[in-house]
Amino acid sequence: MSRITNRTDVEVIHKDLVEQVLKEMPNENMFLNLADTFKLIGDNTRCKILYVLDKNEMCVGDIANILDMTKSTISHQLAILRRSGIVRCRKIGKEVLYKLDDEHITKLYEVAVEHILHRESKGE
Repeated sequence: MSRITNRTDVEVIHKDLVEQVLKEMPNENMFLNLADTFKLIGDNTRCKILYVLDKNEMCVGDIANILDMTKSTISHQLAILRRSGIVRCRKIGKEVLYKLDDEHITKLYEVAVEHILHRESKGE
């Protein structure tokens, strides 16, 4: 059974291609989660924190010093990132160290940076 509908006034030109994409289309919840992830990392301060954590695991104080921000600001942003599964932390005694959650987040961040640097190098 075809999922192609007549919701728009656009005629289906490549029916097989359209049906194949529709067959593989993830559910709406996946797209909502994807959009939420991009919103989370789309904040300037959080992007800077991700840059720092892409370089090394660090504590709040060191991140605050690097970014010339208050510990309170960094802690607040790290809490948001942590609740969302973007960063994780581990305790060593009284010290809490933060790092990117996993290789998927690292790859997502690094590919985005690479894309931007590539476009800048082309003068875009």
